Formats: sequence, structure tokens, C-alpha cells
Amino acid sequence: MKLTTVTQLTVDGVVQGNGGASDEDRRNGFERGGWAWGKGDQDTLAFINETYQRADAFLFGRRTYDLFAGSWGSMSAAASPGREPILRALNERPKYVASTTLAAPAWSGASVLPGDLASAVADLKAGPGGELQVHGSGTLVRWLLEQGLVDEMILLVIPVVLGQGKRLFPRNGPDLALDLIESRVDTKGVTTQVWRPAGRPQYAGR
Repeated sequence: MKLTTVTQLTVDGVVQGNGGASDEDRRNGFERGGWAWGKGDQDTLAFINETYQRADAFLFGRRTYDLFAGSWGSMSAAASPGREPILRALNERPKYVASTTLAAPAWSGASVLPGDLASAVADLKAGPGGELQVHGSGTLVRWLLEQGLVDEMILLVIPVVLGQGKRLFPRNGPDLALDLIESRVDTKGVTTQVWRPAGRPQYAGR
């Protein structure tokens, strides 16, 4: 399976608290949750729906799993107008959690990856299926990139600068070259970018 990460982030790279003002969003004094709510247009919603529909399985970090299980895991179709494909995909397809603290996930179809995480993810990728998707899970995404396990990155950049919150990439970290596969801007200013990792960057004078 191809491993694809899907991330909403601000122009200054913040990924924390995109959907609301839950306790999760307020970690480390964060007070600006909900910055992505209602920002995309219908074309962007259609793109997100199509992305979820093509997933054969999902991989989550522990915090994102808890958030998704507590919302999408108990949501009705009537409560998610326009997002029914997301709801069906998340509830019908296998879900894997990268966690050393979660023992028995309650969400139907979810299981915790056993043993060495890099080996477990590599085994998933080597198995049957077309696409393994990671939504949110910023810490996990950074780790997967460091391990060379990501095949494609989808970034949905929301036109806002927060000035606080956890960022997708730390101030100091591994470097990575990227090839741009696709890019579009919707009528509300949300930029959708599809990237493929392309090894180490080339620096002038080296």
C-alpha cells in the first residue's frame, strides 16, 4: 500500500486544534482552536471526500485516534451532511493505531500495531491494498517521514496565521526535498498541495 499523509495546517505551519476547542486543543496553553472550521469550499470538501473514499486502511497516532473515535466513531449520517463518504470510510475500513499505551481500542475495526513500529508499518505497506492513509497525527507524520515510510503528503493550507500552537515541522529537525505533484487554490483561499518525498535537499556550495 502507498502511505499517504493528509494534514490541515496554517500558513505558519500549526496543526494543533484545527477542528474545535476540545481539551486536546488546549495543550500547552493553546487557545486558538477551530481555525479550519468551514474554511474550504465545495471543491475542497469533494477532494477530501474522495481522498477518504480511496483509502484501504487508516493509521493514527494515539491522540488523533481518540479524537476521531470520539467523534466519527459515534456520529450519524444525519449529523455529518456532505461528509457521509468520510463517515463510511472511517467506520467500515481497518484502522491501526501507533501506541504503546492503548491496549484494547473500542472503535470497531481498530487495532494497535504490535512490536517495532517501523517494522509494523512496513509490513502494512507490503500487504494487499492500494492506500494506507494517516490523517492528522502530526507527531506520527514527522516520525514516518524520518523513517522514509511516507510515499505522498497532502497538505491543506488554511489561510490564517496563528502565532501559537504545535507545528508540523519543528524549528530544528531532519531536512527533506519534495516534488510537487499537484496544487490548487479554492475560492476561500485554501491551498491543496500534493507532495512526494525526494530524498535530501541540495544546498549551494556543497
